[in-house]
Amino acid sequence: MTAERVNPPALSPPAGFSHAVVATGSRLVFLAGQTALDADGEVVGDTLPDQFARALANLLTALHAAGGVPADLARVTVYATDVAAYRAHARELGRVWRELAGRDYPAMAVVGVVRLWDERALVELDGFALLP
Repeated sequence: MTAERVNPPALSPPAGFSHAVVATGSRLVFLAGQTALDADGEVVGDTLPDQFARALANLLTALHAAGGVPADLARVTVYATDVAAYRAHARELGRVWRELAGRDYPAMAVVGVVRLWDERALVELDGFALLP
């Protein structure tokens, strides 16, 4: 399996994401939305960065269980209840991403939402990965 990150010079330089990911010879894994739920089904963390770290860890746990690694992520969508807060914490969230998932960035989007399934949840991540 190969995953080629494509970042055309005609587009704004990406920071923390890739504009496109081209995959060949792979299996597709769909990853359900993950919030900052612990093993007991309770939202943990009071801040956006804390919840982001837990939600990303949960997403990566599902990915690992399916046989993948962070570099296999092709697409991640982040749903945030407060996009302004997400932007304000962007540097810290980027650091969390790099610590947990590395620097092979998938194609990404951040979408503002009114609320998530769990009322205490501030952020949710879903996506898909391409495995060999």
